[in-house]
Amino acid sequence: MIRLLCGIVGVLMFQPNGTHAIADDAQVSFHRDVMPILRIHCVACHKPGKLKGGLDLTTAAALFAGSDTGEVIKPGYPEASRLIETIHGDEPEMPQESEPLLAAEVELIRRWVVQGAKVDEPISNPLRQSRKPPVYKSLPAVHALAFSPDGSWLAVGGHYEILLHHTDGSAIASRLPGDSPRLESVAFSNDGTLLVASGGAASEFGEVQVWDVAKRELVRSIKGSNDTFYGVSISRDNRQVAVGCADKLVRVFNVADGNEVMRCDNHLDWVFGAAFSNDGTRLATVSRDKATKLIDVSTGHLIDDINRTRDPLICFARHPIDDLVATGGTEGKIRMFRMQPRGGRLAEGDNKEESFVREFEHMASPIQAIALSPDGTAVACGAANGEVRIFKTENGQRIAQIKSEQGPVFAIAFSSDGERIATGGYDGRIRFYKAANGEAIQDFASVPIL
Repeated sequence: MIRLLCGIVGVLMFQPNGTHAIADDAQVSFHRDVMPILRIHCVACHKPGKLKGGLDLTTAAALFAGSDTGEVIKPGYPEASRLIETIHGDEPEMPQESEPLLAAEVELIRRWVVQGAKVDEPISNPLRQSRKPPVYKSLPAVHALAFSPDGSWLAVGGHYEILLHHTDGSAIASRLPGDSPRLESVAFSNDGTLLVASGGAASEFGEVQVWDVAKRELVRSIKGSNDTFYGVSISRDNRQVAVGCADKLVRVFNVADGNEVMRCDNHLDWVFGAAFSNDGTRLATVSRDKATKLIDVSTGHLIDDINRTRDPLICFARHPIDDLVATGGTEGKIRMFRMQPRGGRLAEGDNKEESFVREFEHMASPIQAIALSPDGTAVACGAANGEVRIFKTENGQRIAQIKSEQGPVFAIAFSSDGERIATGGYDGRIRFYKAANGEAIQDFASVPIL
């Protein structure tokens, strides 16, 4: 079998016998050369949630933190580095659950250690797309929508880009190309100065994009994990962004420098959303593991489970004024909870759910998207069967029911004045409806077609 080692061109030289040797004067890059090898062979058993031997190999910082038995890398001394010892030899200890590394791969990691085990800039996730907006021959599914607070723009997640539409649906005003082939969520800051997006490439990287709305400039691209980011939220002071991740973690990053300042590993499955409390000290999160959790932002510690587990949760939305969240999942019901502890963890047979507020009427299809109106008086949801419903928040009374044959709805948003909702989904079209009665207003393509 021929194994292709991505990113090693220029570092490895082919010898006549078919083996590889390292050019002595070539600097080995951790992110370009070493990390791809670890990701292929090692990360499956050494990642948050599955830390064999207490060793996490998903990041450089985690690698240098070592294992249960101590450090595994000693810069400059491969013979004293436990990592090299376990992957080297005729019958290496690691990896236990796959084929041994090729000699060239072992030598590449050894050379990196010899050179001082330097950690360079994270370039393992290079641009997947040029800075020119992509050309579309068909409409992509829409997974992310958000209206700006001032009512000027509708942000739509496209393929390798965010598109800013005029909110009357007349035209696309700006196109903001980036690195992620698919964006899972977009959100404007409360003051409308920033636009944040989360997404990435499945099994490759997760990304948070932070844009200056007025300048149409990318303030920061924050990459982390080796899988997609979901459900982005920005704190009210614009200092931090939070995301749920396909690697089961919840992360918080500083906007100013892109540094990860918190991670929580209390979920057991993909995390589809994270939302800050009003004071920014807590996060509510939802996951496919059926749990809605409350997390302390400063420590990453679990405060409490907010809900009683029922069905896998797919989406949620935060109340714009109060510390409330609405969740939706495979059962087809919206449930609303306070962002506060429910009074202690559940014991067997205990149905304590003090944070529960109300449940809305059942839909005959999994709920894929939820949005709350700017004043919090209405909540709307979109389902996998294409149906959209709008309810009064205070009592769950249905305001409108919109049936469609256009396929699943993946994204929904209220306009800044609360008078319209926008939906996007499988067919790649944006639809506007009156929030008061569900009357159809407008229908247009999410992206320009060639």
